[in-house]
Amino acid sequence: MTIEILQLLVGARQAKGLTVIIDVFRAFSTACYACSKGVSGIIPVGDIELAYKLKEQNKDIILVGERNEQKPAGFDFGNSPSHLLNADLKGKTIVHTTSSGTQGITNAKNADEIITGSFVNAGAIVKYIRKQNPNNVSLVCMGYACEYPTEEDTFCAEFIKNELEGKNNDFEKMVEIIRETSGKRFFDKEKQSWSPESDFHLCLDLNRFDFVLKVIQKNEMNYLRKILI
Repeated sequence: MTIEILQLLVGARQAKGLTVIIDVFRAFSTACYACSKGVSGIIPVGDIELAYKLKEQNKDIILVGERNEQKPAGFDFGNSPSHLLNADLKGKTIVHTTSSGTQGITNAKNADEIITGSFVNAGAIVKYIRKQNPNNVSLVCMGYACEYPTEEDTFCAEFIKNELEGKNNDFEKMVEIIRETSGKRFFDKEKQSWSPESDFHLCLDLNRFDFVLKVIQKNEMNYLRKILI
């Protein structure tokens, strides 16, 4: 098994084999929390105009996402696990669009298979990859708005790679570094309405969920399917 860590949209376009699109803060942590609330499905899209169009076609759809970290006009929820904790999402279909994670899914055209990546289900991801036993694994770190790499995504990729290779991880040390670097913004008092401190802790709740989210194509649309591990 060859495991490669890639970065940003260039990495997504280069990805091959079983591909993990990683977005810890916050797209694919938020998606896991949404799935835990009993949603009927998640449709990840890169184009925000497509999200609005799907809402026009079906008023029952829940729009979740962000641009510049904040909830876009007309959206039901921002890209925040904290905002979903008390939401009634059972049986609902979510359309999810973000500046990083969902862009990676859209651009991973050469992947044989795509799953999402985050710390909250990292253990399940490792088990799934071992079960699939592919020749090639691409761990794609989407970074901040696909503009530059971030500590949390790169550490998540390294965590998964180390686990697959039987190497030790110091997760607590990773969290310390993330808190002082890319995660520092979650402790800014002026940003609490859209990037609450609780998101930092929820997104770094290691192995909270025992499932992976696999991208399935249907009628030219991407869907995330929850697979229990």
